[in-house]
Amino acid sequence: MKTAVQLLQNYLDSIQDPKAAAALFAADGVLELPYLQTLGLPHRVQGPAEIESFIAGLLVKIPDFRFRNIQFFIDTPTQAFGEYSVEAELAGTDRVYKQTYAGRLVAEEGKIKLLRESLDTLAAWRAFSGEQSV
Repeated sequence: MKTAVQLLQNYLDSIQDPKAAAALFAADGVLELPYLQTLGLPHRVQGPAEIESFIAGLLVKIPDFRFRNIQFFIDTPTQAFGEYSVEAELAGTDRVYKQTYAGRLVAEEGKIKLLRESLDTLAAWRAFSGEQSV
């Protein structure tokens, strides 16, 4: 059975394949990015089908979205915490989405029960809006 860190690494490695990434989640597994709510964006999806759709939608906007500079700080059989970054162009623009995520994963029976990620919403807003200052 996969540990929490193995699941998080597998998720990060498979982000370019929404179906494979979503398959790592339990049937009732949740992907949360709570701070996206401040931008009026979907911030919680549950179940592999919703998670797959969420990731696929992200890849339409940022086709080369890939996690890099992965570091793990908590590694237990059922919990993992890490930081990882993305730097990729937004489709159809000359803008770059540059972001560092912090993610906490809870594993249950070899699947992802919860992956809660935080991010810099100002950096996200600037990349998607084209605004450089507030």
